[in-house]
Amino acid sequence: MGAAETQEQLGSLLIRATDAHDGVVGDPSRFGPIALDVLAAARAAGDTDAVIVALRAVAWFERSRLENGRALRLLHAAAALARRTRRPDRLGEVLITRAAVNLELGRVAAAARDLDRAGDLVDPEAAPDLELKRAALLHNSGRITAAADGYRRVLVDPHAGADVRTRAANNLALTEALRGRSREAMQHIDLATDLAPAVGPAFVAAVAHNRGQVLAQCGRLTESLTQFDDALVLLTAAGLPLGEYFVEHAETLAALRVLPEAQELARRAVEELAGHDVPLMAAEARLRQAEIALLTGDHPLARTMAADAVAQFRGQRRAGWVALATVVATNAEMGAGTLTPAHVDAVRRAADVLVRLGLVSAAVEANLATGRAARALGRTALARRRLGAAYALSKGGSVLVRLRGRLAAAHAADLDGDAVAVLARCREGLADLAQHRAALASMELRALASGHGIELGLIGLGVLLREGRPGRILDWVERTRAVALLSVEPPAPDDVREERAELAALYAELVAARGEPGTEPAALAARQRAIEQRIRRTTWHRTGSGVSPGAVASSRELRELLGDRVLVSYGRHGGHLFAVVVRGGRSSLHRLGPWAPVRFEADALLFALRRLTRTGAAASSRASAEHALRTLRALLVAPLGIGSGVPVVVVPARDTHRIPWPALHDAPVTVAPSASAWVRTVRRSAPVDPRVVVIGGPGLPGAEQEVEEVARSHPEAVVLMPPKSTADAVLEAMSEAGLVHLACHGLLRADNPTFSALEVTDGRLTVHELDLRGIAPRRIVLAACDSAADVGYAGDELVGFVSALLARGTAGIVASVVAVGDVEAVGLMRELHAGLAAGATMADALHAARAAADVTDPRQFVNWCAFTAYGAG
Repeated sequence: MGAAETQEQLGSLLIRATDAHDGVVGDPSRFGPIALDVLAAARAAGDTDAVIVALRAVAWFERSRLENGRALRLLHAAAALARRTRRPDRLGEVLITRAAVNLELGRVAAAARDLDRAGDLVDPEAAPDLELKRAALLHNSGRITAAADGYRRVLVDPHAGADVRTRAANNLALTEALRGRSREAMQHIDLATDLAPAVGPAFVAAVAHNRGQVLAQCGRLTESLTQFDDALVLLTAAGLPLGEYFVEHAETLAALRVLPEAQELARRAVEELAGHDVPLMAAEARLRQAEIALLTGDHPLARTMAADAVAQFRGQRRAGWVALATVVATNAEMGAGTLTPAHVDAVRRAADVLVRLGLVSAAVEANLATGRAARALGRTALARRRLGAAYALSKGGSVLVRLRGRLAAAHAADLDGDAVAVLARCREGLADLAQHRAALASMELRALASGHGIELGLIGLGVLLREGRPGRILDWVERTRAVALLSVEPPAPDDVREERAELAALYAELVAARGEPGTEPAALAARQRAIEQRIRRTTWHRTGSGVSPGAVASSRELRELLGDRVLVSYGRHGGHLFAVVVRGGRSSLHRLGPWAPVRFEADALLFALRRLTRTGAAASSRASAEHALRTLRALLVAPLGIGSGVPVVVVPARDTHRIPWPALHDAPVTVAPSASAWVRTVRRSAPVDPRVVVIGGPGLPGAEQEVEEVARSHPEAVVLMPPKSTADAVLEAMSEAGLVHLACHGLLRADNPTFSALEVTDGRLTVHELDLRGIAPRRIVLAACDSAADVGYAGDELVGFVSALLARGTAGIVASVVAVGDVEAVGLMRELHAGLAAGATMADALHAARAAADVTDPRQFVNWCAFTAYGAG
């Protein structure tokens, strides 16, 4: 081969290597194998320039697969070759790439040295990339403001290529979001989104992922979820690892308090990143796990993981991240009761670091943690300063950041004994929470969101309990109890039409299999979980109307509507129970003592009732149930001085919703999630055409007899029995009914209460289905096991059939708090409907039906206990 041909071949190899490098940056899965081929060809031809460039390309390919150790070895070889052959410009390019790899390996000092050396070597074309990597180094060390300045310089540099400008815009959006500058953050992530397609699918996917992170930091959480789902598709198509995606997605789910899913994503992130050479991201994943463990109340796990993260971040010389992990560690120590003065000093220093770095949200949380910790150890002066600093920093932040600031201010006012200021700050924080909740269309997410306001509610409640004014206590409790049920979004069944159809078909398969719940074939159960999760996520993505619910019911309003009834609103504070009783023209406060004995007896009662349902004549179970009932009456009702025969409206405290309240008082009893919810049921007018629908489900020996007996009380009733009681037929009939009776198998889903279900002929009727369709008959009888067993969430929120129907507008419900026998329920249901047909309310009709029950029969005794009336209808 002649010299000219050799030169031409070498030139061609260099072009191929450069193209491979540029291609790998934007599309590593496609161009990685090409880079490997070019490297082999360049080595065979002895083309030094092409070998160096190809080594960089292959190294970047390995980095994209999180194989940074392998990438580093390739870059060491490239740097050595560039030095040996005296190619300073090539060496500078290699050092810039190696700095990025060193950074992901947590070798911050080595990355800084590489960038310093590259500064004297690169030409103007590579200078923007050098500036970008320097800014990224600052960014990952926590020096956000300096990093943002660097990214801005890159964006205006005329030599910056599309890939460098895209990264700069993307990273600048992240820094601005961390600094609380939402508008600027969105402007720059929009720019990155516009630029990314010119670089390649890897950039499109990465920017889409980071857009989800920016939206979350800006408080736009439902939009963030949608973006993360889109990003997952793009990342998978681009062949990119998902560890970092799991970390950031878990953070958004944690902010929405969807904690089981957040835990799982954080676990997957740690698992994936720990198996690769990315200690930088692996440490961040550990911190995310610690944060979520803290939210779930697992303080020992949070302590361990946060301490591990602190150690890793220190080794990486990342002061900002050390500070973030220190805050989590301190909160975990407080939760575990192991706080020491050293922890207070550590979190104080961490707060100073985060303020200096301009990390607004994190600085608010750090100062709040410092204030709480200082207060816990009696360092009141420090506590006041830090709580005040948190409040000041929170102003202008996203709604959840402002809420944390209000919490800090409430703590500070409580320290000063300023009850007026405490309540003012708590009200402001609860208003922030209402704004956040109103942005969520999902019933489930609204209920979960109330967890953000627990501490605010308890601080305010503590102040009012000390004052002892029952009317104000009741008004306050109403601000914080089951508030998510006071507003619902318009029905939206079309959002998940395909998923609903798929789930209905699967439920039909499950019904055909006729297995007991929990014994379904593994493949069907897996499909069921997958479809249900898709439906949940789709409803999570919907943005709420932004309209907060109206004002909660006042004590005066309640007194006007109660008539001869007495309202009892139970509450818990500091491990103790209290009750506010509203009767006639006055309210009274009753301090009932510790919560623990009530919980013990309630659990014992439910256990005994379950045994009686299964075994019938177990004398020990009957005795246990009667003892628990006597004890609960003595603890919860007797101290209130309510006369026998006086109708009562009960608003249960947290974790007491499954107590069979009608069995504790000899008069009509109705239960409501809140006094405000009960008021709404009073005001729901009766339908012009009170059409009655009576429905029987499959597989119940007593269902046919029960339906016949119920229908005798309503001669014009529409009756649906198998095979006609299909899901579609039932839903259509319910949508036009004023009174519905359902005698069906009930399936409680404590793990996922929106999919608790009633079994109909061809499938299951879920809470989700009723809510999405907006179906809420004025009155409904759920003669099914566990149909009233709504699942409690933080903030005294509930999700289940009863809560969903009341929220949608149902005025009266009868349902069971435990499993019941269907044959033994026939008589009770017959008497109940005789009363309803005569014009009685649900509570009055149920009371009369219970009085006629033969409680000497163990299973009828269970039904006498289990069925409860909800609402005023």
